[in-house]
Amino acid sequence: MQAETFERVRRAHQMEATEDYVELIDDLIVGQGEARLVEVAERLGISQPSASKTLARLQREGYVTSEPYRSIFLTDKGKALADKSRARHDIVFRFLIAIGISEEAAKHDSEGVEHHVSDETLAAFERIIAEKSSN
Repeated sequence: MQAETFERVRRAHQMEATEDYVELIDDLIVGQGEARLVEVAERLGISQPSASKTLARLQREGYVTSEPYRSIFLTDKGKALADKSRARHDIVFRFLIAIGISEEAAKHDSEGVEHHVSDETLAAFERIIAEKSSN
């Protein structure tokens, strides 16, 4: 049982960076019309070579496309993951607000929690959000 729990956490950690990158790339495309390596690295607070290495992995895994010195684009797979990750983040954020957490703390805490909650937990969060908003 304990090994299973640790394995689930390890898998969630592996997806965290992927989800953060595709969400950020989507935000940049929507907000600025394009996503470039320099902005991705800057927004994540990492070096361009580190961001480039991760983007190369995301390209191999089919989440993004790019060419040297060009914008970064999400594939359909990348866009779907960005949308799913954003929805999970929103549910966690709204749940924290619903239970009385300040907006600032909810913003901070929901970043990260979204990667580790199960679908069952998210469904429970949604039920609580609905109950709180109907009262």
